[in-house]
This record gives sequence, C-alpha cells and structure tokens, in this order.
Amino acid sequence: MSLQDVAIPSSQTRLQGCLALPDGPGPHPGVVVIHEIYGLNDNIRDITGRLAAEGYASLAVDLFAGRNRALCMARLIAGSLTGRDSLAVNDLRSSADFLAARPGVDPQRIGVVGFCMGGGLAIAWGCRDQRLRAIAPFYGTNPRPLTAVRRLCPVVGSYPGKDFTARFGRKLDARLETYGIVHDIKVYPGARHSFFNDQGKAHDPAASADAWERVLAFFAEHVRSAPATPVARPS
Repeated sequence: MSLQDVAIPSSQTRLQGCLALPDGPGPHPGVVVIHEIYGLNDNIRDITGRLAAEGYASLAVDLFAGRNRALCMARLIAGSLTGRDSLAVNDLRSSADFLAARPGVDPQRIGVVGFCMGGGLAIAWGCRDQRLRAIAPFYGTNPRPLTAVRRLCPVVGSYPGKDFTARFGRKLDARLETYGIVHDIKVYPGARHSFFNDQGKAHDPAASADAWERVLAFFAEHVRSAPATPVARPS
C-alpha cells in the first residue's frame, strides 16, 4: 500500500489530498474520505491507509487547503445545516473525478466516508451524486429539508449516544426506512463525539471496532460488489 500527497484540480481552487492505493492490480473500488473540523490530520491519513489496506483506493481531500481555515469551517458548517453547501459538494465531486481517473480505480464503484462535518457533507453529497454507491457518515448532521434524503444511496451510519448528533442519526434512520433506502444506522449509547478518532480523548475502542466492521461489511456489499450500473434514484 502506497500513501502520497496529491494536488486535486477543482473549479474553485487547487485542492490538496492524501491518496492511498492498495497493493496489487486493479481495478479497485474507490473511497473518498472527508475530514472533520480538524482538517486533513494524521488520524484521517491513518483511516485512508486502513481503507487502502482493505482493498479500496482511498482519497482524503483537504477542504481547508488554500483557504482561510476559520472562515472556511464556518461556511462549511453553516452550509451543512442550511443545505447551501454547493461549494464543498463541488470540491468533493472534483475529488471523486480525480480518484476515478486514476489508473487501477473503477469509476463505477465509489463510496464515501465522512466524520462530523464530513459526515454531514457525505450525506448532502450522497443526495446529489448518482455515481456514489454507498456512504458511511460518522456523527454527521442531516440536510435541510430532510426530504432530500429520498435521493440517497445506501447508508451505513454511526452515531454516539452522548452527543447531539444521535438525534440526527435516529431521524435519518426513520426517514430512510420510510423511503425504502438500504441502511444500517447505529447509535452507540456510551460513546461521545469523535469516538472513532483513536488519537483523541473521546476514543471508544469497542464502538470504533464495531463501526469499522459494519462499514467494511456494508461497503463489501454495496461498493466492492456493486453492479456495473447504479440503481436509479429519485431526481
């Protein structure tokens, strides 16, 4: 598995990212990793490498690169809450384009993993991009209006019970059930925000291990083994 820093062309700016490619010949399924408010740090790089070790060509994009970090963070968070997050979604689309164009990557099998702010963006993006086969939001917010999720791809979501995002997870679970969208939403009662970050104070080893196994199993079915043509979703 190789790990390298890359420049990602975008209509807004030149993004930075971290690309991890699996060993062996492709074509490999791809995963875009979206960071939380701490940016593209060592934790996100580690997760990107872990996905590559599981056979996914993985790209973590730095949404703060070349921008005022505080202003960018405020816009991204506000956009995820109001549904006006087109700037970030456009950057994420460009990132998926970059990943899908890499040799050895199957452009028809792309998934997304996102954390906190990145989890909310994963959901918002998943409502707008038909090529995404599955998303895995961790403690993310929901789009407004919530009816937007009727266009979502399959979702495996993980939420901490001791956190405000737990209610977002429960609402998303109920709405996806109503719309008949394949999903696996789980709230971990004793976990806190950022429980998956093994370099943070809130790390929960048991919840993290279970969430990781759920994501891998879900992606194995809906990304790695996805049919050649995506299932049509409502427009």
